Amino acid sequence: MGKFVLVTRKNGRYQFDLVNRNGHSILHKDGYHSKASALNGIASVKKNAENDNNYKRKKTKDAALVFTLAATNGKVIGTSERYENPDVMEKIIMQVKKIAPSSAIDDLTK
Repeated sequence: MGKFVLVTRKNGRYQFDLVNRNGHSILHKDGYHSKASALNGIASVKKNAENDNNYKRKKTKDAALVFTLAATNGKVIGTSERYENPDVMEKIIMQVKKIAPSSAIDDLTK
């Protein structure tokens, strides 16, 4: 299905990507100061992914489409790639809803 890929960036901060079975990143979040915080972020994505009310669909200044996933407290816990087609973006949201709750973590920080 999919998996969360956890990595350490060059600046020492942690990032995760939710990748689908084709290996494409469908949701990401970076800038965590600790591995524990990044793992908490993944747990929050798993918990909040199925609720459509947690998704905010937006249009950027250059007319690209993006979505964010927020926790129940309103804090953004994941951001999408940019899309041109709203139907494609909705299909990706459905993938996140379906695969995030049960996705394993591929920890590449070791």
